Amino acid sequence: MSDSTTPPDSAPVRNRSVFNNWISAIGGILAIGALFSFALLVWMDFTQGDKNPYLGILTYLVAPAFLIAGLIFVFFGAWAQRRWQIKHAATMPDKWRLDFKNPRQRRTLVLFGSGGVLFLMLSAFGSYETYHYAESTQFCGEVCHKAMSPELTTYKRGAHARVDCVQCHVGSGAQYFIKAKINGTHQLIAYTMDNYKRPIETPIKNLRPAQDTCEKCHWPEKFHGNIDVEYSHFLSDKKNSPYNVRMLMRVNSGLPGSPTGGIHWHVNPDSRVEYYAADPKRQDIPWMRVTNVKEGTARVYRTEAFKGEPDPAKIRVMDCMDCHNRPAHSFPTANSSIELAMASGKLSTKLPALKRVAVQAMTQKDITTAAEAQQKIAAFLTLKYPDSPELPATIAEVQELYAATIFPERKADWTVYPNNIGHKDWLGCFRCHDEKHKTDKGASVKASDCTSCHIILTQGAGTQLTSIAAQGQPFKHPDGELDGDLTCSDCHNGGIQK
Repeated sequence: MSDSTTPPDSAPVRNRSVFNNWISAIGGILAIGALFSFALLVWMDFTQGDKNPYLGILTYLVAPAFLIAGLIFVFFGAWAQRRWQIKHAATMPDKWRLDFKNPRQRRTLVLFGSGGVLFLMLSAFGSYETYHYAESTQFCGEVCHKAMSPELTTYKRGAHARVDCVQCHVGSGAQYFIKAKINGTHQLIAYTMDNYKRPIETPIKNLRPAQDTCEKCHWPEKFHGNIDVEYSHFLSDKKNSPYNVRMLMRVNSGLPGSPTGGIHWHVNPDSRVEYYAADPKRQDIPWMRVTNVKEGTARVYRTEAFKGEPDPAKIRVMDCMDCHNRPAHSFPTANSSIELAMASGKLSTKLPALKRVAVQAMTQKDITTAAEAQQKIAAFLTLKYPDSPELPATIAEVQELYAATIFPERKADWTVYPNNIGHKDWLGCFRCHDEKHKTDKGASVKASDCTSCHIILTQGAGTQLTSIAAQGQPFKHPDGELDGDLTCSDCHNGGIQK
C-alpha cells in the first residue's frame, strides 16, 4: 500500500540535494553568466594594449557582483528548500525540485535552458560593448558629465580630439582609477543637486603627473629642434590691416642626445624647477627654486614682496602641464577667433573695422544666455552694417564662433581659463621671466625678450614678408614703441585692447 502523503506521480526519493530547486537553478545560470563575463573581461584586460580604466570596474567589481548575487540565489534556494522539507516533510517536501520526468517541467526546462544560453551570449556581447562604451567620449562628455558641455565642445576641435577622455583624466592603474571615481562621485552629487561651481575651477588638483599620461604618447627624448610657426593678425583699424609674424620657436637646442635646451629646458632631467603659486590658478608665482640634479646645488628666486619660505606642501615641481595647461580644452579669445576666421576667408576683410566690430559683438557685457547671444550679435552687426550684402554670412559666422568659444550659462570663456603657452593674452612665460624674481645675491631670472625663445624671420605685411632674416630681427610692434614696464597681456586681453 502506498503512503498517502506521497504525491501519486512520483515515488519517494531519499537524500535528494537541497540545491535541486528552481531558485538555485536561476542563481546558477546568473553565476555562470557572470563567471563567463568575468573570464572574457580578464582576457581583455590582459590582451588590450592601451588599458581602459573603466575595464577595471567592469572586470573586478561589476562582474564579481553579479557572480556573488548568483551564488546568493543558489544558496538561498538550498536554504529555502531545506526549510520547506523540514516543515512539510509529511506532505510535499519536494515542492520546488527539478523533475526531468515531469513533461510540464521538461518543457519549462527546455525554455529555461534556451534562455540561459541566450543570457550567456548577451552577457558576452554586453560586457564587450559596455567595455568600449565606458571609454567613449560620449559616455564621459554627454552621459556622465552633461555639465561639461564647454569642455566637450573645446575638446572636439582640439589637437587631442582622438584621444579618449579617460586616457588623460584617469590613465592606467587602480590607484588613480579609485581616486577618479571618488572625485566623480562628488561631481555626480554636485551635478544632481545643481550646486557645482560655475565656472568649474581649474587647474585640476588631482590630475596625474604628465609623465604618467602625456609622455605615454609624447616621446620626451624626441629631438624637435626649432619649429617654424606663423601668426596671422589683423589690426583694429578701418582697413583691417594684416600683420603677420613668422618665427622659429626654440623648442630644443643642440643635437639629439645632448643636454636639453630651449623652451623644453624647463623639464630637463638634469635640472628640477619648482615653484610656489600664491593663487589657485597658478598665475601669481612669487617664489621659484632651480636645482642642478647632477651637482646638487640650488638657486632660489623670489619677488621683492615675498618674504620667508613657502609651505613645502604647496611647492609644485614643474612639468608639461604648467605651460601646456589647456592641451585638450583650450578656450580661444574672441580676438583670436575673429582673426582666424578672417585669415581663412570665413569673414570678409572688406567690411570696415570688422575685426573690432566683431569682437565687440562677441563681448557685449549684458549677454547672459546662449540664446540671447545669438539675438544680440545679430542686432549689433545689423546696426553696424545695415546695407551690406555680406551681413547674413557675417552674422552666422560670428554667432557660430560665439557658440563654440563662450558659454555664458557656465560662465566659461578665455577670461577664466588662462592658457600659459606664450604670453600675448595671459602672463604665461612672464609669470616667472619678468626680471622681478631674484636670488639673495641679486641675480635675476634670464630676461625673456623677443629673442629668448623665438627667432623672428619675417614680420609685417606685403613686401615685408618676401625676405627672411635668417639671423632673426627685433620685434616691431605695429602700434609703435613698446613700454618696457608693461607685459603683452597688460594691453592684450583677448577682447578689445585696453
